[in-house]
Amino acid sequence: RQAFSATEVETTAVGVSRDVQPSAGTPILTASGYVVARRKAVVSAKIQGRLADLRVEEGSVVREGEVIARLESFDYEAAVARSQAAVQRAEADLAEYVRQLKLSEDLAAQKIVAIDQRDAAASRVRIAEAQVAQAKADLAFTEAQMQNTVIRAPFGGVVVKKMAEIGESVAPIRPGMNISTSAGAIVALADLATLEVEADVAEANVAKVANGQPAEVTVEAIPDRRYKAVLRQVIPTADRTKATVQVKVTILDKDKDLKPEMSAKVTFLEPEKEEAAPAATAAPVVLVPRESVVTRDGKPTVFLLRDGKAQARAI
Repeated sequence: RQAFSATEVETTAVGVSRDVQPSAGTPILTASGYVVARRKAVVSAKIQGRLADLRVEEGSVVREGEVIARLESFDYEAAVARSQAAVQRAEADLAEYVRQLKLSEDLAAQKIVAIDQRDAAASRVRIAEAQVAQAKADLAFTEAQMQNTVIRAPFGGVVVKKMAEIGESVAPIRPGMNISTSAGAIVALADLATLEVEADVAEANVAKVANGQPAEVTVEAIPDRRYKAVLRQVIPTADRTKATVQVKVTILDKDKDLKPEMSAKVTFLEPEKEEAAPAATAAPVVLVPRESVVTRDGKPTVFLLRDGKAQARAI
């Protein structure tokens, strides 16, 4: 015969609160992922050059069109001055040919010079007009090159990474380059007002979610906060190596403490079919300490003490 001794356990009383909002629906699925900014960009120059001025640091808030940096522009300034001089020369030549044409027309009217000379003067005017147009086009091009030495923010956001220092050479980068491999870039910019979670859902469960489905997001850095969210997009292809489908969940609650690349967990909810009760008659929310919750069969569970016996209940 074997004797069993009773196991002592520590119990705690539950709390009741009307100030805590319950979930917006019944949890049906949980997925893990990372917080990302939907609107983000690695900013580089359109031309190659040496960085002469950098006006931002990590965490700097910039407005759309604000100057972020400048490249050395001595050679472009010289090119603009040369193009301006070429325009002035072309306009002076045009003025001279117009004067000669007027003189030729007067002399031709008096039959002092041949008509052919008048026509030749008119041709020189047309050639001079074309040269003026070409000189102005060259000036516009050099001015555009000069403007390319000024790097502006493509949209309002926050600088999340500075990738160059004054004196370093920068260059245009190919589309699609990420932050870690964008050699030659200047800064990485993100719009923190467009934060969302990219999560992986198992292929077997992807049929349970759909665009517009409500969800809740929690991040490991702020475990006591739950953020309202909604499923924005289910990517229409699977990852064969992981047997998952990526989904993108928009975070509706704004919080300055949320940062890109934070680990996050998304709980997808099945919306309640009944209309919510008015706030004045809303049912109270029962609260238990986090350490009292365990996982059994993949579900959060607590043990209730009834008549001296512990009974498991999934929550």
